[in-house]
Amino acid sequence: MFVLDKHGRPLQPCTPARARQLLKKGRAVVHRHTPFVIRLKDRSIDSSEVDEVEVGVDPGSRHTGIAVFTEQTGERRARFAIRLDHRGATIRKMLQQRAAYRRRRRTQNLRYRAPRLSNRARPSGWLPPSLRHRVATTVSWIDRLARWAPVRAVHMELVAFDTHAIAAGKPLEGVEYQLGTLHGTEVREYLLAKWGRACAYCRSSNVPLNIDHIRPRSKGGSDRVSNLTLACVSCNQAKGNRPIEDFLIGKPELLAKIIAQAKAPLRDAAAVQSTRWVLWRALDTRLPTHVASGGRTKWNRTRNHLPKTHTLDALAVGKLDSISETMSTALVAGCAGRGTHARTRPNKYGFPRLRMPRQKLYFGFQTGDFARAVVPTGKKQGTYTGRVAARTNGYFNVTTVLGTVQGIHHRHFRLLQRADGYAYTTQKEGRASSSG
Repeated sequence: MFVLDKHGRPLQPCTPARARQLLKKGRAVVHRHTPFVIRLKDRSIDSSEVDEVEVGVDPGSRHTGIAVFTEQTGERRARFAIRLDHRGATIRKMLQQRAAYRRRRRTQNLRYRAPRLSNRARPSGWLPPSLRHRVATTVSWIDRLARWAPVRAVHMELVAFDTHAIAAGKPLEGVEYQLGTLHGTEVREYLLAKWGRACAYCRSSNVPLNIDHIRPRSKGGSDRVSNLTLACVSCNQAKGNRPIEDFLIGKPELLAKIIAQAKAPLRDAAAVQSTRWVLWRALDTRLPTHVASGGRTKWNRTRNHLPKTHTLDALAVGKLDSISETMSTALVAGCAGRGTHARTRPNKYGFPRLRMPRQKLYFGFQTGDFARAVVPTGKKQGTYTGRVAARTNGYFNVTTVLGTVQGIHHRHFRLLQRADGYAYTTQKEGRASSSG
């Protein structure tokens, strides 16, 4: 749990049991509900001993893992874990839809619109909105954690493989990473990510995987990455040096799927590569930021017998000797946005079909607020805690971990936390395994 002094400055994090004791004795008040932050009423940072904490970041295309930990003489102890769920794919989809609407209106027999070409120049280091969103949300959470905990340094993982820096003959960053393909560096890590760490033929996971040539080299196949896949030992031996068409002669759907996936680029890897240096520069201007390779992260995680999750990877980033304590649960923060600027909803042709109200606050609540509803009687009797969808008629919807409950009157709700653009849930953190 995060702890603030009576002036709102961060102190050393404490355990949940200690936080409950402080609240029960009246020495602290709840400063924030999610993530849970308490504020002491009788202590300042000048009279406290603060050892400081460090933050590990495992950036990804769809999810980013963040871990807060203490480190003494190479031993790390986790204090908080959060997984950010990005919505870059949603942003990309909405931008494509908007472009399609505008393209149609320009080409139809509608009002004339003069071309606007003078405002199309992109500045140096420009990133698409879907990629810029990944950087902004990660940096925003590091800033938040620095307000709630005495963070002294950040450890960030670079991606596990380079998609085509060797082909270009120079370090690449930004949009340059979207202009080419892989040129054979750390092929195994690339294939593990591309094929989901499972056998391409039987989908077996958590087993030893071999690199298999889709078209065997004895039949003229090459070592290009588009001709490589992953296969378990039994499938690799059963296939032998037969072409994939002969091996999967009775499974045409699987054959077509494997061939299509082999030719598809690894879009998520390109997204991470495009943003890694931008993220590092943004973090390094705030706190001392150390970078490490994905190979070191994997080695640290394996020798400490930890399963692979984004938050545990964040805990294992950089130089360390051992990890003695992990979190039992991790907070999942899904990027839900703060609504939309558009006050209309379009039809399938891109024209307005209805108008949205300009008011966002209804009966003291707005969509996205975190609240608790206690319904004493009726068909919906019970207690519901979750994200609220406010309605003008006063009957709100609330989304909990068990689903959405509709039509609860606003008088039953009590506000816990104002909307901040995220939808919060929790998940069980991976446990240590018995073997490496």
